[in-house]
Amino acid sequence: MQSGPGVTIDSVMRDSYLVLMPGFLQRPLRYSYYNATIFLIAVNVLVFVVTWLAPRAGVYLALIPAYVVQGGAWWQVVTYMFVHGGFQHIFFNMLALFLFGIQLEQRMGSTEFLLYYFFSGVGAGLATVLVNNATGIGGVPVVGASGAIFGLLLAFASFFPDARIFIFGILPIRAPVAVLLYAGIEIVLQFWNSRSGVAHLTHLAGLAFGYLYLLVRFRINPISVFFRRR
Repeated sequence: MQSGPGVTIDSVMRDSYLVLMPGFLQRPLRYSYYNATIFLIAVNVLVFVVTWLAPRAGVYLALIPAYVVQGGAWWQVVTYMFVHGGFQHIFFNMLALFLFGIQLEQRMGSTEFLLYYFFSGVGAGLATVLVNNATGIGGVPVVGASGAIFGLLLAFASFFPDARIFIFGILPIRAPVAVLLYAGIEIVLQFWNSRSGVAHLTHLAGLAFGYLYLLVRFRINPISVFFRRR
C-alpha cells in the first residue's frame, strides 16, 4: 500500500522504529540505591557455601555449553556467575565486585547497576555457549563472575578515567590503562594459553557486552574516553 509518492507504510514504520528505539533504550531509570553490590556478594558467598557442601549443585549451576544447547539448561547462563572454583577464585572476584561495584552503583543507581552487571555477565555466558560449542569444547564447565567483573572494570574506567587502580596492590595506574592492559593480556592468553582452564573468552565477552551497554544506553564510547586528549 502506498501512502504517497515513493513512500510506503513499511518505510514509514521502519523510520519511526529507528527514531523511537534509541530513545527507548536510553530512557533513564528512576535513581535508587539499595546496596545491590552487597546483595550480589552475599548471594555469591551463599552459593559458594552450598556448592562446597553439595558439589553436585555446582554441576547443575555451572555453565556447560553443550548441556545448555542440547539439554535446554538456559538458566546456566545466569547461575554460572554465582559459582566459583575455589576460595581464591571467589575472594578476588568479590574483592573486585566490592571495590568497583560500590562506586558504580552509587554513580548509576542500583537498578541500572544490576541491569549492567547482568547484561555483561549473561552476554558473556551466551558468547561462551556459542563459541565453545562451535570449537568442540562445549563439555567444559565455565564458572565465575569474571565476565561481569570485567564489564564493571570497563564501566569504572569510563565513568572515573582519572581513578588509579593498584596492580598487585603496589603499582598505581590509571583505570583506562588497567582495562587496556587486562584486555591485552586476555587476548594473548586466549590464543596462546587456551588450555589453562581460565575462561579468557568469557572475560573478553564481558568487556564487549559492557562496551555495547555503555555505548547504547549511556552514549559513552569507552575508547574515546580512554584516549581523550588532556
